[in-house]
Amino acid sequence: RWQAAWNETAVFQTDNDDPRPKYYVLEMFPYPSGRIHMGHVRNYTMGDVVARYKAARGFNVLHPMGWDAFGMPAENAAMERGVHPAEWTYQNIATMKRQLQSMGLSLDWSRELATCDPEYSAQQQRLFLDMLEAGFVARRSSTVNWDPVDRTVLANEQVIDGKGWRSGAPVERRELEQWVFRISAMAEELLEAIDGLTKWPEKVRLMQANWIGRSRGLQFAFETVGAPPGFDRLEVYTTRPDTLMGATFAAVSPDHPLARALEPGNPSIAAFNAECRRIGTSEEALETAEKRGIDTGIRVRHPLDPSLELPVWVANFILMDYGTGAIFGCPAHDQRDLDFVRKYGLPVIDVYMAADGGEPVHDEAYVPPKSEPVRYVRPVAGGAVMTGEEAVEAAIALAEGQGFGHGVVRYRLRDWGLSRQRYWGCPIPIIHCGACGAVPVPRDRLPVELPRDVDFDRPGNPLDRHDAWRLVPCPRCGGAARRETDTMDTFVDSSWYFARFTAPRADTPTDAADVGYWMNVDQYIGGIEHAILHLLYSRFWTRVMRDCGLTAISEPFRRLLTQGMVLNEIWFRKPASGRIAYYNPAEVEAAGEGERRTGVLKSDGEPVEYGGIGTMSKSRRNGVDPQALIDRYGADTARLFTMFAAPPEHTLEWSDEGVEGAFRFMRRLWKIVHAHVQFGPAGELRPDSLEPAQRALRRQLHQTLAKVGDDIGRRRTFNTAIAAVMELLNALARFDDRSAQGRAVMQEALDLVVLMLSPFVPHAAHALWQALGHATPVVNERWPAVDQAALAQDTVEIIVQVNGRLRGRVQIAAGADEAAAREAALADPGVSKFVAGQTVRKFVYVPGKLVNVVV
Repeated sequence: RWQAAWNETAVFQTDNDDPRPKYYVLEMFPYPSGRIHMGHVRNYTMGDVVARYKAARGFNVLHPMGWDAFGMPAENAAMERGVHPAEWTYQNIATMKRQLQSMGLSLDWSRELATCDPEYSAQQQRLFLDMLEAGFVARRSSTVNWDPVDRTVLANEQVIDGKGWRSGAPVERRELEQWVFRISAMAEELLEAIDGLTKWPEKVRLMQANWIGRSRGLQFAFETVGAPPGFDRLEVYTTRPDTLMGATFAAVSPDHPLARALEPGNPSIAAFNAECRRIGTSEEALETAEKRGIDTGIRVRHPLDPSLELPVWVANFILMDYGTGAIFGCPAHDQRDLDFVRKYGLPVIDVYMAADGGEPVHDEAYVPPKSEPVRYVRPVAGGAVMTGEEAVEAAIALAEGQGFGHGVVRYRLRDWGLSRQRYWGCPIPIIHCGACGAVPVPRDRLPVELPRDVDFDRPGNPLDRHDAWRLVPCPRCGGAARRETDTMDTFVDSSWYFARFTAPRADTPTDAADVGYWMNVDQYIGGIEHAILHLLYSRFWTRVMRDCGLTAISEPFRRLLTQGMVLNEIWFRKPASGRIAYYNPAEVEAAGEGERRTGVLKSDGEPVEYGGIGTMSKSRRNGVDPQALIDRYGADTARLFTMFAAPPEHTLEWSDEGVEGAFRFMRRLWKIVHAHVQFGPAGELRPDSLEPAQRALRRQLHQTLAKVGDDIGRRRTFNTAIAAVMELLNALARFDDRSAQGRAVMQEALDLVVLMLSPFVPHAAHALWQALGHATPVVNERWPAVDQAALAQDTVEIIVQVNGRLRGRVQIAAGADEAAAREAALADPGVSKFVAGQTVRKFVYVPGKLVNVVV
């Protein structure tokens, strides 16, 4: 009923020309998988609470919704079910939209977008061409992560523990020509700006800073001995040049030009390199792999001691795209190097030991923090005891003075490879011509749309087999040419959608006036799992759009809230052979707690094993269907439980008892309101003529109102806001005063309770607001102001300590002086027995709070 009323009046539709101050609330938009889950309920309810609260505070609120709609799952569905990815995607969007609407979210559906819509793709392709012209896009051959199951390239960030983030397949290394975004060119700006993100969680800021990974070090060259022509020098970058005197070997990546040059004449090196390329290129993949290598037979001369020659190895733990793809190994002070030399019997040379002179033990490498003083037994330069930071700078100065190296700043952040070898993604607007090279598609021919008549009966990208779409004339010379068949990484789609929401039907990617009014997003909400990928890419794209003249801002999100995951119990059976069978907790009759938790399957009465608490997932069948929850209890109960059960940043442990508790609270509120209104309208409230109990209730009411406003508006602690209202409702249930002013106080209290709860339980709030005698919808009501006069107290309770230990509590007049406080404190029986017969040496009074008697 109330959702229909909201839709009829278009109350949540936002006007860009509204004179009120703006507030932009946005939750990370969902992938249309087919059904919403409890994580969606929690995430979108949080945003809805903020949006409704800010609207009640007089802001023009933008709260839009869209769909992150491209990606591999749609192609997998096409292969498994014989349905086109577009059909599967739009069916899922329709289903999930109905489910989200059933939650009563205050969303402006008139701005709805899907990243697979040609309207959206056209603007993304225009942005790509803008970036190409501005120098932010390049095409280059490089070593990439290849997912052999999804048959596509993955960014380093999409490789988790050496496996594809979606498929879970071990990732391989391949050499491919692909398009990249030059995000590394903005590394310093992205890093420096992190300090300004004061309303982001510190954990996210630290994760981004570590991923960008600024380091200062030394780049220098070894002189080679016995290397093939063209390799008389081996360039090395190191962040620890102070350990150069501990070098016992040099090593190169299997993808280093030297390693490749040795392959034709050395089958062993060729085989080793080929094996290494079956490991992903991410640092995580290389760190977890066994440290292995092969001696090339080449040697390099030590720059500080030319008589010392070090062996050059090809090693599997070196990244080609970080530094120069070559290192020197100092095993005494690098665990990775130590693991390597232990395997191959190379020497270990100490450079420093602890400043206390303790002897080093080489069961593991000694790696103190750079800021810690250490005793250098083989210093590169400078004194014997220095911090690592001082020694690094001394080593750089020495190298520059002797002319064999120079100090440089480098970053871990690599350029973002955007090419994906798949169909269901945004086409890259490029045509390849044998005569003209890579030619941009003319802007008046955008969007480049995907062909619908494709088949998925063979592995690989069906665009490569679609000659009618792929083969086209060159737009520059008219000769035979071919379209780019790689599509864009789906993280591109989500890197600018927040700006598109400000003018989703504009003929350009953004409208200058609209994006200038709305951006940046005032409150962004989503999972911390996106701390690096999505959030860093969005920060990069916002800056690119700034540099292309499409926006004036540099940061997309002013305030960030990262909500915790929703957890539930895991139950399973592990047969003697075959796969583990998981069971939904609703199918299990459980008993006991913790390690004593046991259960039997309701269907057969046989035991099942308890697997603890874990994230809700389809694979472990421990999810809860939000639609079933809404159908049984109503959307308000689902919303209330997810907001009350845990602080927003913490994980939420599912509890059927907690849901029942939320439902009981809703019924109790309903009963109290209707018990009040059955006696007819209440009279006018006269605050100056209230009895003490009536004043006390009003004081608690307005204290609660102040707390709820602060908890929602500033702190975002939704659970404590609800708890405060629950405590107030307990007081209202005890308040049995049917006098004229008693009923007036109860009317005010119930009015404010409904207004305070309306962001959380909007449907019940609308019905109860009407029942309380109000003609206007609660959604149009302003947030109530705290009555400061109601907060005034005639008396206050202060705690009394004797020698710093709590001994009593006393009531004194508000504003009482020290003499009155002393008299009341010393007269309290609980205090006097600790003071009797002793001399009061000092009396400390903190007005309105505490007394400390020192005897």
